[in-house]
Amino acid sequence: MESKIPQADFAVIGGSGTLSSNFPANSTSTDVKILADNLKFQTPYGESPAMRLFSVGDKNVLTVKMHGWRSGVTRADASRQIFWIFRNAKVKRIIAEGGVGTVNKLLDLRDVIIPDDYLDLTLRKDVMLDGRYLLIMRDALCPKMRQILIEATKKHFNGRIFIRGTYAVTEGRHFESPAEVSMLNGHADIIGQSLAPEVYLAREIGACYAGIYFTVNYGEGIKVWSHQDMTDIFFDDAPMIGEIILETIRNLDAEHKNCECLSLRKETLLKDVYDKVSDKG
Repeated sequence: MESKIPQADFAVIGGSGTLSSNFPANSTSTDVKILADNLKFQTPYGESPAMRLFSVGDKNVLTVKMHGWRSGVTRADASRQIFWIFRNAKVKRIIAEGGVGTVNKLLDLRDVIIPDDYLDLTLRKDVMLDGRYLLIMRDALCPKMRQILIEATKKHFNGRIFIRGTYAVTEGRHFESPAEVSMLNGHADIIGQSLAPEVYLAREIGACYAGIYFTVNYGEGIKVWSHQDMTDIFFDDAPMIGEIILETIRNLDAEHKNCECLSLRKETLLKDVYDKVSDKG
């Protein structure tokens, strides 16, 4: 168990897209160095998942696998653990990735989407660190980060790239029914299980957040898909997704320039109430 949380301006929340590539250990880029591995910290919400500290040039980055999800820990607590550490590490930019299903019937497998909005259908909306802020969720997915993600994706990926779209967040852990997919058609483009509460917690700690998502299955009722298709995508395309993320970090500055993400976190009008509650941070 580590006693001191390292400082890092950047963080990557790994999903299924980079899992098989041991991100970023298998990168051949000469400016990428692993600084520390298997870092675990005690948090007010339990022991954290293992984290890795690496550098891209002179930029330090914390990363975690599969959103911190693991047996015996609720997904809400996994998110709290991660973002408590990010807040103490003073993280300013967070890149997430993952495999998603399709809702929009025009999407095919291996399409890349960099969404600009979300629809939260989960029951985890009260997941927070201390509740001291009013979170304005306009431009919840940072426009500046999205633009740099788009440019990096175009550099490393020759397939179809969708530069906007809506991510519908469902509770999981099962896949959605045909009726649920049909209900979402016209309201969302992709379905996944990770963007919320991460997007809320990012805003709470004052960090910019954006994500890149690979379509790995069709929503039920749209088109039949196979588990082998998903497996092939996860293993074949993980190195490319990792390189897109590294390229994005190279071209990102740590400060909140050309976006208003930090200003969309306001002191709550219920501050006096929360002042009476012990601050776990």
